[in-house]
Amino acid sequence: MVLERIFGVRGLATALLIGSGAGMMAGCATTQVSVQWSDPEFAGRSLRGEKVLVVCDAPDAAIRGVCQDQVAAQVRASGAAAVISPDAGLTVGPPPANDKTLAAARAAGAKAILGSTIGPDVTVVSPGSSIGIGVGGASSSGGFGGGSVRGGSVGIGFPVGGGQATTGYAANMVLTDVATVRLMWTGKVTTPASQNVSAQIGELARVGVEAARAAGFF
Repeated sequence: MVLERIFGVRGLATALLIGSGAGMMAGCATTQVSVQWSDPEFAGRSLRGEKVLVVCDAPDAAIRGVCQDQVAAQVRASGAAAVISPDAGLTVGPPPANDKTLAAARAAGAKAILGSTIGPDVTVVSPGSSIGIGVGGASSSGGFGGGSVRGGSVGIGFPVGGGQATTGYAANMVLTDVATVRLMWTGKVTTPASQNVSAQIGELARVGVEAARAAGFF
């Protein structure tokens, strides 16, 4: 085998194990709350049975609509009455909420606003069907709204197919008390990169609302 003659059987086996380990690590990734905070003065304040205005900020209208539907469904499943305003111009920020969003919440009789800002968190570029031997360079950068991970060359590559990029989204969720306009709870939720954006948003909504419920707000 050509690769074995160039790198040796042991070197080739090591490279294949590296690739297999990376695949296993990627498969273990799950949607999770990376950080959250709640105001202790609202401890024990449950919104079950109350109206909650659901608002989403997103890069485009389709993601915004899916986000609002998914978050609203999770809020209803938690025992609160989710409200979605017909006004498409409502925005989440800056936290805790802007004047227009607060006005919409008060008009709807909502006790709280659950705002979610959805954006790309990480982009993973996979080499497709290429074969790489050895260890090469890679670069990465993090941060909400613009993080990326780019795979560099791994030794000598033998591409037999095109690379593929997938994006993982994150949600910054903010729960605001309408009466006092104070932040009750906030959390950042991240999900593994995949091509199914709708499924990612569904997971972000589920895990985010579950975290708010665990904090005692639903």
